[in-house]
Amino acid sequence: MIRHTRDLRREALQAYDAIIDVRSPGEFAVDHLPGAVNLPVLDDAQRVEVGTLYVQRSKFLARRTGAAHVADNIARHLRTAFAGRDGSFRPLVYCWRGGQRSTAMVTVMDQVGWPVTQLEGGYQTWRRRVVADLYGTGDGEPSGLRVILLDGFTGVGKTRVLQALGGEGVQTLDLEALADHRGSLFGATPQAQPTQKRFESRLAEALECLDPCRPIIVEAESSRIGHLTVPPRLWKAMKAAPRIELAAPLEARVDHVLADYAAIGADAGALDAALTRLPRHHSRETISAWREAARQGRLRDLTTDLMVRHYDPAYGRGRLDQASAMARVTLDGISNDDVRDAARQIAARVHAMDRPDRAQGLSPATR
Repeated sequence: MIRHTRDLRREALQAYDAIIDVRSPGEFAVDHLPGAVNLPVLDDAQRVEVGTLYVQRSKFLARRTGAAHVADNIARHLRTAFAGRDGSFRPLVYCWRGGQRSTAMVTVMDQVGWPVTQLEGGYQTWRRRVVADLYGTGDGEPSGLRVILLDGFTGVGKTRVLQALGGEGVQTLDLEALADHRGSLFGATPQAQPTQKRFESRLAEALECLDPCRPIIVEAESSRIGHLTVPPRLWKAMKAAPRIELAAPLEARVDHVLADYAAIGADAGALDAALTRLPRHHSRETISAWREAARQGRLRDLTTDLMVRHYDPAYGRGRLDQASAMARVTLDGISNDDVRDAARQIAARVHAMDRPDRAQGLSPATR
């Protein structure tokens, strides 16, 4: 018997042995349910073919052609992806709206004898939930998230401290990782950024794993991360959030940036291209001097000058909250020990916020 569900809670999804997206690879790449695998019943070219027949020839011909493709593709999945599955296999299957494509797959799987479930409303059910979670508060409504920003100049080690905070039992949300981007001019990662919808699905999934009643540490970002936009609910929380500021000596920050972005430093073409993307308020002479330093391999001089004349002033202009930070942690360097020490200090403050009776933590300026 084919089961049907609209339950997309994390616990409910984890009960299935597999979540199967039968849409085309192109649709899957735009966005999909957490943990889904793509086993299309029509690939991208076949969808175009069937759609063209439907519009230009006849509905009957389109359906007959589509049915043949669907039968061939499902047969291939039975011989490959499902070959090792026994009778206890419990899949959840969905398509765009819970229509013909997923119905074809679940009908065959039911006949095989698997206890299969079809997602009512398909991917659109998931998308409506994501939109409700991330866009669901009006201008005058609270976001419902207890966000604390981890702020500081470029190269101060915010991402490393954020990662270390997870080991101290602090809730964190790594927006740069979710967006496949690094927060600087040289921020591109080897893989392309996801689509906006995919980013939002990742974010909704990450937020579901967190307790909104407890503090969530988020690295201070602008409303744009590469070509992606932070959704309104989270952005509203970030704009109103208190800040914990990290500080470190300029030399230590330069060392960290040189190590962190070693790949682009070793790629003369990529480095030159990044420098040409600098904002236009820098003079041609300044940018030419920076490009010449890059060509000559004077990366320390280049990085130091970029810090002083580009990144640090931009930080001052773009800070989300110009009020004083709730706490300031100064690192002597960006070594593993420095990062762990900073994370422990911040964790003490955050845990104290959860337990006011234990009023330990950071003073407004510490170390």
